[in-house]
Amino acid sequence: MQLEIITPEKDLYQGEVELINLPGSDGSFGLLNDHAPLVSTLKAGEIKIVENGTEKTFTVTGGVVEVNNNKVIVLAE
Repeated sequence: MQLEIITPEKDLYQGEVELINLPGSDGSFGLLNDHAPLVSTLKAGEIKIVENGTEKTFTVTGGVVEVNNNKVIVLAE
């Protein structure tokens, strides 16, 4: 699935990923390919992604995520 992580200062990440773990306001959750459409708020924590078998992390202080048609957009603080 295609992922974009955007902050007010810069684009943190853009690319194809296999797995995304997000710090949701009501608890952490994961996203895989073909996930149902979703909009959720995020709390402070780490976004963990798996890209070509390699894990990467991004620290955020909050934000919003939108999932639709294998495209995930994270507007992070």
